[in-house]
Amino acid sequence: MLGDWASYLVYLVFSAAIAGSLLAGSLLWSRAFHRNLRTGRQKSRVFESGVSAGDFKPSNFSVNYYLTAMLFIVFDIEIVFLYPIAVNLDMLGHFGFIELLVFVAILAVGYIYIWRKGALEWH
Repeated sequence: MLGDWASYLVYLVFSAAIAGSLLAGSLLWSRAFHRNLRTGRQKSRVFESGVSAGDFKPSNFSVNYYLTAMLFIVFDIEIVFLYPIAVNLDMLGHFGFIELLVFVAILAVGYIYIWRKGALEWH
């Protein structure tokens, strides 16, 4: 019975060791190298996400920047769905192959559409 749970026990020990070593390393690093921490008035200043409150000046990005980023994410996610089908294609048979071709055709139509619309042009 213990043999069935041995792999889970090893996984638990390794995960606890990794978490413990990261916490211990963080504590040792902070004590060794962060002696000059912010104090006084500087410590009470608002500082969040790497940006000081008074120094932030928003900049304008082109819509094409965001559009290109979203298109990259969409096509990246579609490739994630394409990989399991390609791996199990022999098990899926002819139906799986036809399904794969339909999926790739839909991808191609979408790619041609955004190409014709000029969404891939960087200005």
